[in-house]
Amino acid sequence: MNRVHQLHQLGQSLWYDNIQRSLLENGKLAQFIEQGLIRGVTSNPSIFHNAIARSNDYDAALKPMAWSGWSAEQIFTQLAIEDIQAAADLFRSLYEESNAADGFVSLEVNPLLANDTSGTVAEAKRLWSLVNRPNLMIKIPATPEGIPAIRQSIAEGINVNVTLIFSLTRYAQVIDAYLSGLEDRLANGLPIDRIASVASFFVSRVDTKVDQLLNEIIQKEESNAALAQSLLGKAAIANARLAYALFLEKFSEQRFISLREKGARTQRPLWASTSTKNPAYRDVIYVEELIGPDTVNTVPPQTLEAFTDHGKAQIKLGADVQAEQKVIQQLEQLGISMDRVTYELEIEGVKAFADAFTALQQAIEKRLQAALEELGPLRGILPTALQRQEQEQVIQRIFELDASLWTDNPKGQAEIRQRLGWLHSPKNSRNLIEDYRQLSESCRKDGLTHALLLGMGGSSLAPEVLRLTFGVGKLAEVDALDLAILDSTDPQQVQEAARRAPIEQTLFIVSSKSGTTSEVNAFFDYFWHLAADRLGEKAAAHFVAITDPGTPLEKLARERGFRAMLPGIPQVGGRYSALTPFGLFPAALLGMNLETLLQRAERMMTQCLPNTPAARNPGLVLGTLLGEAALEGRDKLTILAEPPFESFGSWLEQLIAESTGKEGRGIIPIDLEPPVSVDRYGDDRLFVCFRSSGSLDERVTALRQAGQPVLVFDLKDVYELGAEFYRWEMAIAVASAVLGINGFDQPDVQDNKDRTAQKIAEYRRIGVLDEGQPLWESNQCKIFGKVLEDLSNASHPREIIQLFLNQARKDDYIAINAYLPRNPETTQALQQLRRSILEKTGCATTLGFGPRFLHSTGQLHKGGPDRALFLQITREISEDVVIPGQGITFGIMERAQALGDLEALLARQRRVIRLHLTTGQVQDLI
Repeated sequence: MNRVHQLHQLGQSLWYDNIQRSLLENGKLAQFIEQGLIRGVTSNPSIFHNAIARSNDYDAALKPMAWSGWSAEQIFTQLAIEDIQAAADLFRSLYEESNAADGFVSLEVNPLLANDTSGTVAEAKRLWSLVNRPNLMIKIPATPEGIPAIRQSIAEGINVNVTLIFSLTRYAQVIDAYLSGLEDRLANGLPIDRIASVASFFVSRVDTKVDQLLNEIIQKEESNAALAQSLLGKAAIANARLAYALFLEKFSEQRFISLREKGARTQRPLWASTSTKNPAYRDVIYVEELIGPDTVNTVPPQTLEAFTDHGKAQIKLGADVQAEQKVIQQLEQLGISMDRVTYELEIEGVKAFADAFTALQQAIEKRLQAALEELGPLRGILPTALQRQEQEQVIQRIFELDASLWTDNPKGQAEIRQRLGWLHSPKNSRNLIEDYRQLSESCRKDGLTHALLLGMGGSSLAPEVLRLTFGVGKLAEVDALDLAILDSTDPQQVQEAARRAPIEQTLFIVSSKSGTTSEVNAFFDYFWHLAADRLGEKAAAHFVAITDPGTPLEKLARERGFRAMLPGIPQVGGRYSALTPFGLFPAALLGMNLETLLQRAERMMTQCLPNTPAARNPGLVLGTLLGEAALEGRDKLTILAEPPFESFGSWLEQLIAESTGKEGRGIIPIDLEPPVSVDRYGDDRLFVCFRSSGSLDERVTALRQAGQPVLVFDLKDVYELGAEFYRWEMAIAVASAVLGINGFDQPDVQDNKDRTAQKIAEYRRIGVLDEGQPLWESNQCKIFGKVLEDLSNASHPREIIQLFLNQARKDDYIAINAYLPRNPETTQALQQLRRSILEKTGCATTLGFGPRFLHSTGQLHKGGPDRALFLQITREISEDVVIPGQGITFGIMERAQALGDLEALLARQRRVIRLHLTTGQVQDLI
């Protein structure tokens, strides 16, 4: 039995005089409760000031409220309520098990109301209603005006923690107020058996003040100096023990006995201010010397740690207080009036809490203003829009699967209702954790060291982000599987993927929601052929399928005897599937802690629920802002990300583009754009920055100074991806509703697929792809697509690109769509081309590798606003790869996809050219 448990057995409950968000989020408070170290929590303005002003724990919660126009006081109330509710929920089982004796969490009324009875009562009622937890205690100061407020609050059925009690006189008034409140309640025919109260008697501050007076006497070296010396460190404990004797007296009188028969509980003394201020005193003196039945001691972190380490638990309180009375008498002999001391302490205590509350408001106001600076010219856009969202009950309707938010079309509505399963993915996916852990460990145990995921779009982007952000962790104390993604039909990339690791050590994850994705089918045919060739009958043990139930891929996996067939969630669309099997099994293979990932996501989900105030809902606020900004013309959402989160934009790109880019509207995601001078950016931009180390702080500051809005999201570790996946899923669902579009279909994607399929069928029939006649050609390249003015006068590809760019208008963007191998060398060259275009035109730029981008931004290109110039780049294939059993090569498939893409754009009258490199290189275009 540890020291704290001994203390509890003696009848004293130890409460924790501290609360802050990190304790709640990192599980430390829950751990303290589970270990039986603490049986309640107290808070005050000073504690909240330290928690909020001296940490960044609350910034993420504060921002949406600041953006929404809330005041510093409103923000504090919301933050405090969240912490108190979370703590109360952790203590709820203890509260129930102890029959409401312990498990309480205390929240103080505004200390500026300390001298306002009616204001205090109104505030107590408001906080009681807002927190809405039976194990809440409202802290009311024991000022002359606070005494009647205590009585009225008790009569209202509110649990009260009476704070700032220093004197015995005031304590007697507190007891009377409690008993009177119970009597008032009985007179009104109301029950009193669940009303709880504690009387917080402050301790160490008494010694601090009295010792100062004693030291003044000692320093004079007069005859009474020796007596003064003997009384150092005695006043506080004597005062508290006398208070305990008063408690025993008052709660043994007939008045309380009559109340107890009707269910009343004693109002336990609570020893507060029990940290040792004087280093000359034992660091647990105000715990050890005040142990007795029916008491509470609320301790700060350092005192809890000290008592747990070396505290001594034995009864020190009782009815015999002759020695304590003598201490008080001796102080009076020295001219030290305890009445005067305690009166001053009460005044100082009220002022200290009021000052802390004011400082807290000022600290929040400072952060509020910093948050508003992020909005720049969008500063006034949210309050009215958010009020409208609240009136229309947008979040409630989303969780009620009300598809009318996005479309009036009955068919579209029916599909939407089958696509909202992601709303509860963080919670529903928890049952997958153990199975995925076991499957991952079995793969590693069988000698598999690498994994290759064969997928496109929503099946591949989240796993890629997780791999690039998290790296490779551990599985049962050994290195986890090193995961790579193949989402390109470019022959060079296919070959590089095949050479990455020995087949014998590779797990192939065939990932396709529909089970019919043409690229994934081609990948499977190729790698199954390689594996079967090398491994024979053992090949199947190297394959896992992730697909929805009932798809052709599920059937194939079962027929071939795959190692595992992991069913997807039919009610979750591909781009919303990060927190479902499509993202979670690859995460498990990497050695990620799925419990932590989903816990972060679930925390974000909880904040996005309908019972959260609109201004506090991170998904609703962000989505409303994105939608309204796009309507205002800031539709180029430019993504900045610090290491290790640079890849997050690729997942975000698909979510935004495929959800919003239709019916001539849309938000255009701009990811990984090379930086240029801030004066080159137009007023069509909204920047978001995912911050981890602060490496982009100077860039962000420069953008803001140039008048650009830059939203910053601080990510403390890689597991924050779980929260961000959910935040942005909700935000884009909301933004789609703001824009008045169905965010859950992709009506223009199929056209590209159909055109590609037609070209492949034609190739199989006649053995050649019809690419049409070039508009211009040289020994370096050929040009196809939309006719350009003065094209015949061009002598170099660079000149043609300039002619093409001359078509750019204000608020356009230029999309580079490269059907080339996605490797560092090619990416670097294309990024240089991208920078050159941005500097010349001032237009936003995107870079996509085909066919990968077809499953990401392809919908936006065809269905979004006609504010884009599309520069498609293809090349001659020098070394092709046959797709077994399909009668074509990967090179032919890639070319057919490019031609289908070009045709689909031309059919919509988009401004597009195809630049086909024959002998030329990308570098020649810059």
